[in-house]
Amino acid sequence: MILGDRLASRDNNLNLIRFVAATAVLCSHAWPMTLGRGTPEPLEAATGVSLGRMAVYVFFAASGFLIAASLARGPTPGDFLRARAARLMPGLAVSLLVVTFVLGPLVSERPAEAYLAAPETWSFVVRNLTLLRPVYELPEVFQSNPYPIVEGSIWTLRYEVACYAALALAAFAGLLAARRAATVVLALWIAAAVAQQAAAIAVPYDIDRLCLLSPPFALGALAFLWRDRLPLSFAAAGLLLAAALAAPAALRPAAIAAALAYGTLVVAVRPAGRIRAFNRAGDYSYGIYVYAVPVQALAVWALGPMTPAWNIAVALPATLALAALSWHLVERPALLAARGRAAAGRAAGAAQAQIARPARIAEAARTARPA
Repeated sequence: MILGDRLASRDNNLNLIRFVAATAVLCSHAWPMTLGRGTPEPLEAATGVSLGRMAVYVFFAASGFLIAASLARGPTPGDFLRARAARLMPGLAVSLLVVTFVLGPLVSERPAEAYLAAPETWSFVVRNLTLLRPVYELPEVFQSNPYPIVEGSIWTLRYEVACYAALALAAFAGLLAARRAATVVLALWIAAAVAQQAAAIAVPYDIDRLCLLSPPFALGALAFLWRDRLPLSFAAAGLLLAAALAAPAALRPAAIAAALAYGTLVVAVRPAGRIRAFNRAGDYSYGIYVYAVPVQALAVWALGPMTPAWNIAVALPATLALAALSWHLVERPALLAARGRAAAGRAAGAAQAQIARPARIAEAARTARPA
């Protein structure tokens, strides 16, 4: 089965995959949240790659594929920017406001007036919303927790946006239309990023994190470019994952990222039937991603020392409830509004072109007459 044969419809399992990946990030964070920063969870101890990082690889692979597909539809730069901003910013903004101005004053050890007057309170919102220099603590919030943070997962968003921007620039420059040239560029970037990570070459922190996360994004984009030739097989996905787990330690993260990128696409389009009913629920993955850490931290603060399993059991239902509210009240309306504006802009452009057409025809006829 070829990937391109299954792309005629948007009916796929990506919502479910992202839901599972976001839940996996929550589960992975339960170890440092309850036992202290740097505590490895079982999968990390066994493979060298945490469950949370594997889940982020899945997110980036799916994003690379979907962003390449979006750019192939030929959006204007304005439409592309509006669509990406509508997907990321409203849900993030509301979550930051809730955490800062609802949760923070209730749990901070400072009096509410002092908490709200602190510059760190306001810079928490601004810096995290702009994604430039994220911060993860609020003034005297959860200070008694083993890991006293109120945010954590959002650190990856700035690198995802960087990947969006790089691929969009390539598309608007016409590079993605030349499949072989785009393949060479993406392959060279993947090779350079993997070499930097494997050899632990010293580079600035942001470049290091981009090298860590961007290869699965680039692989997702490559999968879309070669969708007409990429076979999908559960057996191949299993073999790739087994080979990745057996790879040398220095190359194992990149090998796991590649195996998960391929496996994500297989699972996205191969299983059909009742499993697709999950799409009717909505896409709760982003809400889980942005609300999990504050809810997990609140659970530790309110209930005291707990095991990672108990933290997951307590935090997951509350996080799902917030994610559902975020999707239905914030994220989905923002996406629909952005699509409506894009459709209105295209309709206006088409109408203007239709109005201008008779004038162009008349002008062409006039200039064609002999003097």
